[in-house]
Amino acid sequence: MNRVARPDGVITRGTTGINRLRRSDRWLTHRPQVVDLLHCAPNPLVVDLGYGARPDTTFELASRLRTVRPDLRVVGLEIDPDRVVEGRDGVSFARGGFELAGLQPVLVRAFNVLRQYPEDAVAGAWSKIRSSLAPGGLLVDGTCDELGRRCAWVLVDAQGPQSLTLAWDPFDVERPGDVAERLPKALIHRNVPGEGVHGLLRSADRAWATAAPHAPFGPRVRWRAALDLLRDEGIPVEVPRRRLRDNVLTVPWSVVAPS
Repeated sequence: MNRVARPDGVITRGTTGINRLRRSDRWLTHRPQVVDLLHCAPNPLVVDLGYGARPDTTFELASRLRTVRPDLRVVGLEIDPDRVVEGRDGVSFARGGFELAGLQPVLVRAFNVLRQYPEDAVAGAWSKIRSSLAPGGLLVDGTCDELGRRCAWVLVDAQGPQSLTLAWDPFDVERPGDVAERLPKALIHRNVPGEGVHGLLRSADRAWATAAPHAPFGPRVRWRAALDLLRDEGIPVEVPRRRLRDNVLTVPWSVVAPS
């Protein structure tokens, strides 16, 4: 593995938790763009950037993605040398930052990393990571709460951000707008009138309220009805074809891109 003398970035708090990133992991294993990328990659390398004080979520990512591509390799990168641990179960660890320690992965997951940076640092960090991706590679930049019940992430490719996804525990969140506190750094300061993400959250809350007659059938059924209402309103939301454990809202980046 290539080594770098000075990783690009700053040390973050490093808070983590077992199963904290399960919602984004589930989304990745069923996302056609990600599945096709992993299936076709001659060198299926995945990087978990900034895994924190413990590598639990890195091992979980490897286990879940191997249901898609059993022979993929996973490397966890941490900028804090004291957090770099010994590898096991086909997962290795190294010191690295946004330069990805000289690696060229097909997929990078960076959760709860940029949240601790200023908003104007996001574009540069995305650009740095994208420059190291393998052809066709993807970046998932996300944020979640301490228990992983409220999550949001941006899917980024070589051209830039492509989509925003919100995912939450159907039995823990009262309305979609409650996920706003976990928006990625690129959007969390944009949840104000006149911005796309603010309009999306307001529309989602209205659709959720309108779908209240479906509440006796459970929050998942109610949310599917709300998604249909959003689509009828002209918002290009993705309506999943399979049954989901989570309530999920995915829209093209153009819907929420900062004005």
